[in-house]
Amino acid sequence: MNKLKILWVDDEIELLKPHILFLKEKGYEVKTSNNGIEGIEIINSENFDIVFLDENMPGISGLETLSSIKTSHPNLPIVMITKNEEEFAMEEAIGSSIADYLIKPVNPNQIILCLKKNLENKRIVSEKTAHAYQQDFRNIGITISSRMTTKEWMEIYKKLVYWELELEKSNDSGINEVLKMQKAEANVTFSKFYENNYIDWLNNKGGDTPIMSHTVIKEKLFPILNDDKPTFFILIDNLRWDQWKTIQPVIEESFRVINDDLFYSIIPTATQYARNAIFSGLLPTEIERKYPKYWVEEAEEGTKNQYEEELFAELLKRYGKDIKFSYNKILNLNAGKKLLDSMSNLMNNKLNVIVYNFVDMLSHARTEMEVIRELAEDESAYRSITLSWFKHSPLHEIFKFIAEKKGNIVITTDHGSVKVTNPVKVLGDKNTNTNLRYKFGKALDYNKKEVFEVRNPDDIFLPKINVSTSYVFCRENDFFAYPNNYNYYVNYYRNTFQHGGVSMEEIMIPFVYLKTK
Repeated sequence: MNKLKILWVDDEIELLKPHILFLKEKGYEVKTSNNGIEGIEIINSENFDIVFLDENMPGISGLETLSSIKTSHPNLPIVMITKNEEEFAMEEAIGSSIADYLIKPVNPNQIILCLKKNLENKRIVSEKTAHAYQQDFRNIGITISSRMTTKEWMEIYKKLVYWELELEKSNDSGINEVLKMQKAEANVTFSKFYENNYIDWLNNKGGDTPIMSHTVIKEKLFPILNDDKPTFFILIDNLRWDQWKTIQPVIEESFRVINDDLFYSIIPTATQYARNAIFSGLLPTEIERKYPKYWVEEAEEGTKNQYEEELFAELLKRYGKDIKFSYNKILNLNAGKKLLDSMSNLMNNKLNVIVYNFVDMLSHARTEMEVIRELAEDESAYRSITLSWFKHSPLHEIFKFIAEKKGNIVITTDHGSVKVTNPVKVLGDKNTNTNLRYKFGKALDYNKKEVFEVRNPDDIFLPKINVSTSYVFCRENDFFAYPNNYNYYVNYYRNTFQHGGVSMEEIMIPFVYLKTK
């Protein structure tokens, strides 16, 4: 490994010889200069890992030297060293993008700590994170193999996502592979858990029924509407827990997270079913029976979620909530800008519902467009592009407007998505639906061991197209593929993000309550 190289610029450099000898003994290569002009020339002719720069030098000052260095080497870490302890001097230096700030007289331990923090931070964090996960690995494994409750499954999923985000900072590909395998194992076990309990949950049997799509408004939104501030209920289509955690730091610049938790989506984990269930407070066949004019069958023409506002109004009416509310669905950039311009008109409403359809479009675009596939190559990149979108979106500006007006926000979603890798063969007639994670029809042919099979749709409150309709759902990272043109189909859809089936990523989804700071 090459020695880390330091340039130390100080007009009293001769007095610092003990420090420089100390650093050399520690394995660092140190070059010195006693003035800013020479220091700039040295930096322009050699490569350094870090610069120690005295603030108060004759000739050009430390801050002037700093400004010149940053113009040509913006990413070079510079540590300002000064006798000046006044706050304005610190602010001046920090505002000039220094890496650190040390007060004279500096001692050797301060210098070593500064170097480790600025040059070896990533390595130390990586090693510590990998070690911490290794210690937690066994506990997670034991928990996964035990009989868990719905709440315990949510905690395990949160923990796995936590380690996924933390280990992104690690250069250890081996430990990331271990986590990937453990998450896959958890998904296998979770899928069995969901299948074994789903019908009981829908019928509220067994005492461990989680909050689900059709109960989340009643159980989670209604109790927080007592606040006198307007509440914005923002449903970001297809937002996974890891994506929420990725955008959370940006949102926390303006808001306090009062509560962020998970709830369970119904199946199919697809917009038509899960989102209609959220806004109606009903399961699909209950909507079909109670409000037939608001239910659109999958085979019918037109948008399957065109009556969300009407269903939500009926839900409020059923629970005696006399609430003035607005409803906006954002499907493109221009619609987002238009909503931003009209935000002041919404502040007199008790409740404002916004459905924002970007993440879902990103998921579909990643399947269809090669350039998006390359930009969102893996889970980490998928999160990164979601963060980049949010930072530069009208939705972020909408959040900032709400913060200024002291409004409250709820962030949630209708379902998540999972990266699919494993094809499962299925045969169906021409009326079989096209979704890659669930199929329904009267003549489906498949291997029963490879799917979650529901022979009687009434059991899970799903509509029957005819008397022999059955549903099958993919588990974990599987996706359905037809035997005809099999290889092309598999290669096209493998490693895309899909939804509709049973996985932790699709099923366990965020419900976040925010208040302004």
